[in-house]
Amino acid sequence: MDALFCRIAIIWEKEIYCGRPEKYRKDNIQTMDLFEYARTKTMKTEAPLASRIRPRTLDEVVGQQHIIGKDKLLYRAISADKLSSLIFYGPPGTGKTTLAKVIANTTSAEFTQINATVAGKKDMEEVVKTAKENLGMYGKKTILFVDEIHRFNKGQQDYLLPFVEDGTLILIGATTENPYFEVNGALLSRSVIFELKPLQKEDILTLLYRAVSDEERGMGAYHAVLEEDAAEFLADIAGGDARSALNAVELGILTTAPSADGKIHITVEVASECIQKRAVRYDKDGDSHYDTISAFIKSMRGSDPDAAVYYLARMLYAGEDVKFIARRIMICASEDVGNADPQALQVAVAAAQAVERIGMPESQLILSQAALYVATAPKSNSATNAIFDAMKAVKEQPAAVPPHLQDSHYGGAAKLGHGIGYEYAHDFPKHFSHQQYLPDGLTDRRFYVPSENGYEKTIQRYLDWIHDKEE
Repeated sequence: MDALFCRIAIIWEKEIYCGRPEKYRKDNIQTMDLFEYARTKTMKTEAPLASRIRPRTLDEVVGQQHIIGKDKLLYRAISADKLSSLIFYGPPGTGKTTLAKVIANTTSAEFTQINATVAGKKDMEEVVKTAKENLGMYGKKTILFVDEIHRFNKGQQDYLLPFVEDGTLILIGATTENPYFEVNGALLSRSVIFELKPLQKEDILTLLYRAVSDEERGMGAYHAVLEEDAAEFLADIAGGDARSALNAVELGILTTAPSADGKIHITVEVASECIQKRAVRYDKDGDSHYDTISAFIKSMRGSDPDAAVYYLARMLYAGEDVKFIARRIMICASEDVGNADPQALQVAVAAAQAVERIGMPESQLILSQAALYVATAPKSNSATNAIFDAMKAVKEQPAAVPPHLQDSHYGGAAKLGHGIGYEYAHDFPKHFSHQQYLPDGLTDRRFYVPSENGYEKTIQRYLDWIHDKEE
């Protein structure tokens, strides 16, 4: 039965031991399952191209010079093997996992990796247990790389916190989401956050030519020819995502027959077919979502109908919930247009109702109409300022309702003095009474100040008229 527990232990001299793993657990020996060892060996040749050609050292890393330039903090920390907890944040294909692998290749600490999409509490407990053993027995730190760390729930993140805090673990998290939205604030406060930018076109070109020519880890054995215009096309349409460009090249080489000259030629046509239609970088639960909706709202507020409809198209193309978009248009109609054009809110509400009844794809027409109406309407935030200022006054200065405005529609109200002295506005010229409406102490406050735009000009003239302020 001992054969069931057979493990392969690989040491620097390539010696092999077979037996129970506990028997051979030494500082210079790494144990792995027989099948895991076979899988690892297979992955070296069968893994996707983007994985095979990952840089192994800092000098091989392409792009991200704003954080790994030789004068930058992260470069110095990795080179000196003096890492604190880190969080890498950026779009897909920008090198988050690559940097983690570089750290794994250069650090003297024990390096272990888990993926938050599949890892459970048991996996984390095992990591912590091993980290404590490494620290206690060998004085060796443990770096834990958590890919997709935003997938961890609050309980999982909380579990890691004390071990990050006491130095048992050095945490490296990778996420496509804004960590300030998705990661425990306590973990954030103990980590240095590095934002990775989409790779430049020149960076992706470098990676593409390296992948095609590298015979050890790339596609060099195929002696393929990546034509210049095809490389330019892929580097451009990838939008900073190196992985998508590399995947397209790999697919092209593996599926394209050699030409008359005996070589595989990756043309623009082949490249276009392999990369297909690029998806807009937009995750409904992610940072790009917030950036795009922010740009949409600000474009409507800024009276730029072209930008507003563009960001609307981005959201629709990415599959955003049309009801969510409609809600944002309604808010903007009130917040940024207000009484400068009261019709804007009516248009936005009608659009929201129509969208719910009609659905896609026709709803895009309705949303376009509403967004363009709000974008081109005269703007005023007077209503917004009024409620914010009034809320502030309510919090800062509690005040009683003037007695003459208090409810008098019940028996005994007169005895309490409620409603006495109230002047019915319609009994007066202009249907307006100069009686006091604001509470004592607030009579000089003015919350609503109409703008000079749109219908609010009319509102201001009316207010001036009833208050006998017209010239």
